[in-house]
Amino acid sequence: MAFLKGFAGFASFVAVLTMDLQAQEKQAIDMIVYGDHVVTMQADDAPIQDGAVAVHDGEIIAVGKAGMIDAAYNAERSINGKGKVVLPGLVNGHTHSAMVLFRGMADDLPLMTWLQDYIFPMEGRYVDASLVEAGSELACWEMIKSGVTSFVDMYFYPDTISDVVVRCGMRAVVAAPMIDYPSPGFEGWSDSFDAGVAFVKRWKGKHPRIIPALAPHAPYTVSKEHLDSAFKAARDLAVPVSIHVAEDLAEVEFVNERYGKSSIELLSELGMLTQSTIAAHVVWPSDSDIVKLAGSKAGAIHNPTSNMKAAAGISPVPKMLEAGVTVGLGTDGAASNNDLNLWQEMRFAALLHKGVNRDATLVSSYQALDMATRMGARAAGFGDNIGSLKPGSRADIIQVSFESPRFEPTYNVVSHLVYVATAADVKTSIIDGQLVMLNGKVMTIDIEQVRQKIELIADKVRADIK
Repeated sequence: MAFLKGFAGFASFVAVLTMDLQAQEKQAIDMIVYGDHVVTMQADDAPIQDGAVAVHDGEIIAVGKAGMIDAAYNAERSINGKGKVVLPGLVNGHTHSAMVLFRGMADDLPLMTWLQDYIFPMEGRYVDASLVEAGSELACWEMIKSGVTSFVDMYFYPDTISDVVVRCGMRAVVAAPMIDYPSPGFEGWSDSFDAGVAFVKRWKGKHPRIIPALAPHAPYTVSKEHLDSAFKAARDLAVPVSIHVAEDLAEVEFVNERYGKSSIELLSELGMLTQSTIAAHVVWPSDSDIVKLAGSKAGAIHNPTSNMKAAAGISPVPKMLEAGVTVGLGTDGAASNNDLNLWQEMRFAALLHKGVNRDATLVSSYQALDMATRMGARAAGFGDNIGSLKPGSRADIIQVSFESPRFEPTYNVVSHLVYVATAADVKTSIIDGQLVMLNGKVMTIDIEQVRQKIELIADKVRADIK
């Protein structure tokens, strides 16, 4: 009996020692993010049930079953995944962030009327560094709340935008605007071009979450010679170009009359297809334009809500996807959308093309989610660094709550993300391994201070539009 008691005590000691050794063998890391399902957006991966993502030094180091992750890692912080789906943060491939301050100011107008009679005059009157700071903060708040972790911005005062993005914890391609006409802070092309190049030189390599870029506005607002200068400068500086392309029939007709070719043919001659180009809208490409885009270094950014609201048309996204064009999703600015809700763009991207083509197989739910994550990141100039959950990627991760009755029952997680989920279902956002929002609370922005700034500016605009 005494022997058995001694053996039991020894066995207990061995078990405890084994557990201690196993614990010592675990790698110490920053964070584990759990989920009832983990959607990696790796092409061949099915959603992982009862999964987890291990994060250290801003990087994803492992993705798999929660039990396997727990056995390998000890995390300083764990994010509970009960009732949640984990997926890559969303990528907004085209917006003008500070234009949230012109939200609802002018609606239900043709694109060119809206731009030339309302937006351009109001920008000339009101846009300065303080408006851009307040507007960018509001936009970042809105995007973080809705699960957007990265975006491409094209607006004035790009240094101010970049500072805001850094403070708010987001990731962005910030593109300095260039245009042939007077614009906020500039007399025309020469000074806007010089300022854009200087901005890129200041910010290239300055911060890991900022990619500086050049943004010649569009082929109808920038001459061929100036477009050529912009593409050459971007190539020399090794940065992306962000530009509106084939957005409206008026643009297509203008470019064809002036140059005898399409916008994409013109830009192709200037280098658009051989360097990183973020081509916003691409509503009116010809079949030959689509062939040119396929396999090129240019990404097309589909903005369904903005294009419908401005009656600009419907981009031939199914044709582009079939041809192999890299397609992302964007909201455009909130002055023309009127929000920065990429879930809405995903759903429209999946539904719109089915309806107008009378083909229910076009743009699957997976393709729509891919345009907002993995493929969207490539189209938006971020490469393969973000957009999917895989070891080596930067840790841009969100959790979406599936606890609403809208998600019951769940047979297909990706289907529910595209056809059921809304921006309000996003509960957690992690960007570059840093917790930016937890349980719906944004942790990087002083929201009351932003509200105060916004109201001061909005009061002036209200008085002007009465």
